[in-house]
Amino acid sequence: MVKKKILIFGATGQIGRHLIRKLTKNNYKVICQTRNLHKAIFLKTSGSIGYIDIKETKIFDYEKVSELVDNADIVINLIGILFESGKINTFEKIHTLFPKFLSEICKKKNKHLIHISSLGVENASDSKYAASKAEGENKIFENLPSATILKPSIVYSVNDSFTTRFMSLLNFFPIFPLYYGGKTKFAPIHASDLTDIIFHVIENNIRGKKIETVGPKVLTFLEILNILSKCINKKRIFLPLPLFLAKFSAKILEKMPNPLLTVDQLNLLKYDNISSKNIMNNFDLGSPSKINFEEGVMKYAYNWREGGQFSVKDFKKG
Repeated sequence: MVKKKILIFGATGQIGRHLIRKLTKNNYKVICQTRNLHKAIFLKTSGSIGYIDIKETKIFDYEKVSELVDNADIVINLIGILFESGKINTFEKIHTLFPKFLSEICKKKNKHLIHISSLGVENASDSKYAASKAEGENKIFENLPSATILKPSIVYSVNDSFTTRFMSLLNFFPIFPLYYGGKTKFAPIHASDLTDIIFHVIENNIRGKKIETVGPKVLTFLEILNILSKCINKKRIFLPLPLFLAKFSAKILEKMPNPLLTVDQLNLLKYDNISSKNIMNNFDLGSPSKINFEEGVMKYAYNWREGGQFSVKDFKKG
């Protein structure tokens, strides 16, 4: 028996895939919005049979989005980008204007909106990414004070764009640049833990709150790189990079179609990404994250180790 119908924007990403499995397993029907049906068809096998619908529509199509929202009990927005590309995928449109647009529709239809933003964006004023995220949060609460906004630190899993990218780079480069001395602090949270928090919000009908969602342990950027190197069984040298060289390299790298680093991301890297203690976090909420960063990464790091998954025993001995 279906409990409720949940509409997800951004379902094809790492959080969406974990969330679909969790929700359908617990008798929630999931409606996945996508801009390309062919690219999202794999979602049909991501959860329980008969509990997943995929709907193709552009995110700013008022009539179609309104119809989707009208047919759902709860709306979840997972859409986000790490860099800008073209006229559509800009920080302003994706992180500010779309949340504003969606919250206006949810207000009209009297629906609960759960929005996934980012931790610490209110402090990073010189980052376009952060500024757009912070403004998106403001627009949502202006339109819909009953919305719930979750603010995660780095989210990781086998489908992420953080640990997987750095392990690929660490696999090839014996010497690796260290930005801001590697001192920036993070509280990485596994996608499964974040999914459990979202589920907790749904099950307990938590509304009208901002909630910081963090992992069980604070790690510096250097500690994260050391853990990733260890997970792929590589010894690497980390060299602090002067800021002017870091900015120069970022300006070059951001010209790539899928940039390894942009100037905006470099600006963001100097700000700690941990719980502020100024607002509620997931531990206060009663939904603590449990997965240790190293243990979580180890489950898929064999993809970057020599010998693949058969290297696990040798790695543990070393």
